[in-house]
Amino acid sequence: MSGGLFALLDDVAALVRLAAASVDDVGVAAGRAGTKAAGVIIDDAAVTPQYVQGLAAKRELPIIKQIAVGSLRNKLLLILPAALVISQFAEWLLPYILMLGGAYLSFEGAEKIWEKLRGASHDKAEDAPAILDPDHEKKVVAGATRTDLILSAEIMVIALNEVKEEPFLTRAIILVVVAIAITVLIYGVVGLIVKIDDIGLALTRKARSQFGRSFGRGMVKAMPYVLMVIGAVGTAAMLWVGGHILLAQSAEAGWHAPYDLVHDLEHAVHEWAPAAAGFAAWLANTLVSAVVGLVFGALLAVVVHFLPFGHHGAEEEQGEARELRD
Repeated sequence: MSGGLFALLDDVAALVRLAAASVDDVGVAAGRAGTKAAGVIIDDAAVTPQYVQGLAAKRELPIIKQIAVGSLRNKLLLILPAALVISQFAEWLLPYILMLGGAYLSFEGAEKIWEKLRGASHDKAEDAPAILDPDHEKKVVAGATRTDLILSAEIMVIALNEVKEEPFLTRAIILVVVAIAITVLIYGVVGLIVKIDDIGLALTRKARSQFGRSFGRGMVKAMPYVLMVIGAVGTAAMLWVGGHILLAQSAEAGWHAPYDLVHDLEHAVHEWAPAAAGFAAWLANTLVSAVVGLVFGALLAVVVHFLPFGHHGAEEEQGEARELRD
């Protein structure tokens, strides 16, 4: 009897260890998948603050919360089921879906650079109303959620591609973890970004020391530059990630020549700088990917903005964006 009990306890302990190992594996896989989507995550965090710039301070966090809920709904109810079905029954589609996403990211990155060069920006705080009525607020949230759908889809597909070899249930759990963790991360950071100037303003008024008040003024003055840096990093990340996806997934789809050239360059850099071989190879890959993303994105931007069949659609999209902000 006691022998049977100890055997049962041994089995339970083994199951616990197995479960713990599985949880650890899920965490590692989720972290790896999320890291691969870092470029899109940065861009998502850079894009979202524009929706609350210029609004009354008391409405900033509620609007961000609504956008975050919409983002989570996008990931869990729309993107996740579709991604799991594709990975289970049509895995061959993944490289092509990823290339579409890479093309979109490259286009968005090139578009942002073009807007900066010609002095146009849709992110100005003065374009946003100081107060929103409930209907207008719903339109703003709906517009932000639609934009998030594209970025969320790219994040989830990139994550899926990293864990496509995992069993179905493990794959599903990892993607749920990635969806929740990334949503919390992005919108937590966005919430912090949009409130930093309020925190700085409060310090300038309520801090007891001169240092505290000076620090608060510094926070307020620094925010435009912080947002500018985040935007620049987001643009660079989109070009890098978009270009890398196009190169890597074209190889997955059977066209190996472009990515083979990148690998040859990595080997050449490795031999040229053996002391920093890993970093040099990564830098070479990143720079080439960014150039590919910029060139491909610029070509798409020309098609969208300068050819007759692309210009009308672009004007309609810009008109809708202006309507949401006005």
